[in-house]
Amino acid sequence: MKILVCISKAPDTTTKIAFKENDTRFDENGVTYIVNPYDEWYALVRALELKETLGGTVTIISVGLAEMEGVIRKALAIGADEAVRIDAEATDTFFVAAQIAEYAKSQNFDLIFAGKETIDYNGSALGGMLAELLNMPYISLATKLDMAGNTATVEQDIDGGTQVVECDCPLVVSAAKGMAEARIPNMRGIMAARTKPLSTVAPAAIQPLTKVEKYTLAAGRTACKFVDAANPEQLIDLLHNEAKAI
Repeated sequence: MKILVCISKAPDTTTKIAFKENDTRFDENGVTYIVNPYDEWYALVRALELKETLGGTVTIISVGLAEMEGVIRKALAIGADEAVRIDAEATDTFFVAAQIAEYAKSQNFDLIFAGKETIDYNGSALGGMLAELLNMPYISLATKLDMAGNTATVEQDIDGGTQVVECDCPLVVSAAKGMAEARIPNMRGIMAARTKPLSTVAPAAIQPLTKVEKYTLAAGRTACKFVDAANPEQLIDLLHNEAKAI
């Protein structure tokens, strides 16, 4: 089985967020990047489990400039066989999906995995765009995937229960929590990652569809207002007139 896993970087959750150039660009000074957890813990690990059971190869792919290679090597340390970096700044989701699609079209992958979303933008759009560009079926927010021959059986959480769907490969899947258990790279994997193939591919002539006009920080927490238990009328007034909750 030939599997492709889409990998992206995300700021470590302890990162202090700031912007520059009139709040139109994310300030990367002092930022530590990690592999996006949904890509790593669920998409990549499930791909590796399938390879270990069924045989085949796992390739990871990312769109980014040279500084992305450190994050890619971290993903290789978990067990992927090889990596591809498309040498372009990751602008909008369409641009990233289109670049990956251009590479994947000629590679005949059986399965393409992506995390359900990135933890910085939470867009959850790349998998669907990629499937459309490749003219492949798409199953989103998958929590379990098993293979029987060329057919994937996939579970998704829905309101009130679980939905089970079947689809023949090739197939694009976005992985959510539950797809696999996170793996921690061991020393052998870290050492092996240094010599695994990492190919750099020139980007296709594709233009982004969107641009950032302005970033703003989320509003900080406001002070709590305490209401005496003997004065419920004040609580009702605050909920109705200030919070607009009732």
